[in-house]
Amino acid sequence: MSTRIGLKLPLFTVDAFTRKSFAGNAAAVCLLPKSEHVTDDVLQKIAAEMNISETAFLTCLSSSDSFEKSSRFGLRWLSPTNEVPLCGHATLASAAVLFYCVGNSNPAITFDTLSGPLVACQCKVDGEEFISMDLPLNSPVVVAHGEFSDLIKVCVGEQLVKEVQFSSRTGKLLIRLDDSVTRTDLMNLQPQVDKMVDAERSGRVRGVIITVVEAADSEHDFASRYFAPWNGIREDPVTGAF
Repeated sequence: MSTRIGLKLPLFTVDAFTRKSFAGNAAAVCLLPKSEHVTDDVLQKIAAEMNISETAFLTCLSSSDSFEKSSRFGLRWLSPTNEVPLCGHATLASAAVLFYCVGNSNPAITFDTLSGPLVACQCKVDGEEFISMDLPLNSPVVVAHGEFSDLIKVCVGEQLVKEVQFSSRTGKLLIRLDDSVTRTDLMNLQPQVDKMVDAERSGRVRGVIITVVEAADSEHDFASRYFAPWNGIREDPVTGAF
């Protein structure tokens, strides 16, 4: 990829959480050599042009480091509109690029991020290769429905709400619908995404997870949808976690 300032930067699109092309959750991964200075404005323009939930930018930490041999890198995540403090699938995508595309043979790689150091490890079980990661625990707390009543209204309309939880560290609001609400009801739900930002003006919320508990005979425990217009993402194809 070439920018208007004459830089050529390696750029990958990775489908995380899947072995199939055009499935899973897409992230872009851009390698930024230490020798090149790329401004935040250019990084944001690259992320906006990619126009997927997150673009990850990897940097070598010193001039003697390389993407092929080093075991520690800088990592930032940008949505189409702004930088975000944490993104799990783009971290996984970054590790996959280093391990499988660049050929980094280290058993583990550490990423220095806004959420602290994150570690990704190459693993193999019964001949199958995969990547394991350690991510921070951002425990939510139960909050009163009335604290975010306007936002809940534009998200779920007249659907019954069983519980609301909020993580102040990530800005994620989880709305658990009543157990009478089915997966089909959730998939048919039409949140007023264009009204979400105006409905919550405190600046605390950066994303909304709407979830239902699955039936006892289902192979899944729950189903969710995730919306983050605060970060330029109307609906993410794979639900955001706390």
